[in-house]
Amino acid sequence: MTKVFIVEDDAAIVKQLKTALTEHAVISVQNFRSVRQEIEEAAPDLILMDITLPYFNGFYWTTEIRKNATTPIIFLSSADDEMNQVMAMNMGADDYVTKPFSVELLKAKINALLRRTYNFSSAQLAFNGFVLEGTELKKGADKVDLTPTEAKLLRTLFEHPGQTVTKDELLAKLWASDEYIDTNALQVNIARLRKKLKSIGFDYIGTVRGVGYVLA
Repeated sequence: MTKVFIVEDDAAIVKQLKTALTEHAVISVQNFRSVRQEIEEAAPDLILMDITLPYFNGFYWTTEIRKNATTPIIFLSSADDEMNQVMAMNMGADDYVTKPFSVELLKAKINALLRRTYNFSSAQLAFNGFVLEGTELKKGADKVDLTPTEAKLLRTLFEHPGQTVTKDELLAKLWASDEYIDTNALQVNIARLRKKLKSIGFDYIGTVRGVGYVLA
């Protein structure tokens, strides 16, 4: 059974989620000063993260979690403006749901994210001396850990070097089972991926304006 960890200070929402997500083992944070420690001890398969929390907000905790883990994160927030969504994605979130939310929508997003996170090939692919294996890109002693979403994006590009991969193709590859995905999420994930890859000298993802992306 997959394990979902909830970081939410509204007891009513926590109760609602625990009642609804019966197909998963659901755990909620107990001490809002030690969110990262509790998550590390629980080792969940997916995290539901609120933005407004006691002591430190969800952006802070996501940054802390991403220092050592690539566990998929879905943000839950009543803040529905685009800036908060972009901030969430840039800091490492994989998806975003605004309150009040439909439980069925959230369940669909959780299941879609779990599928695309844990059901993908870990076979090695190479490009210009860089090797992609699982969620790790490396070249010699240099390496960078990717989130499962980032790894799937990069793997798709590695599978078609020198060829333009359209936005629709990337969306279909990653989010085919999630009809609710915001297409802006693709652009944000690509931007985050580029920034992360530059840390080890990988700068080969080009934009074909209005069409998609190319590895060249």
